[in-house]
Amino acid sequence: MNLNIILMLIVWFVPKAGVTPITTAENLILGRWISLQKNVIVEIYKENNEFKAKVCWFNDDDNPAKPMAMRTDLHNPDVNLRSRKIIGLDILKELTYNSQSQRWEGGMIYDPLSGREWSSVVYFSDDGLLQVKGFWHFEFISKTMTFKRLSS
Repeated sequence: MNLNIILMLIVWFVPKAGVTPITTAENLILGRWISLQKNVIVEIYKENNEFKAKVCWFNDDDNPAKPMAMRTDLHNPDVNLRSRKIIGLDILKELTYNSQSQRWEGGMIYDPLSGREWSSVVYFSDDGLLQVKGFWHFEFISKTMTFKRLSS
């Protein structure tokens, strides 16, 4: 039995009186996640019915003279946004949960390294890892990043 099924069973069989908003299936992605490459940590949060993710940490070993706290969104196509700090920057937005597909869909993901924005979906793999897929027009032409939940 894969982790998604186990999590869904737990969610459905918890007594409804004791359920808090964080225990619903759609909220399973909330929290802090580290990429398997261990080069970025994001926090996924919910604002109204929209799921978003912001950068909490990233590996800045590529340029010790410019630590992560100093890095800004230099490649943003909007010149007025280039002074935004990367730390705290929302890089994922507009995701909504689709209970039929058990995925978070309709989102946009921003890549501060290129200044480009892509369509995005998020879902759990069979082994419980978070898959964040960015794509242009067609989902089968995509790039996927895999994340593992950070323990609190």
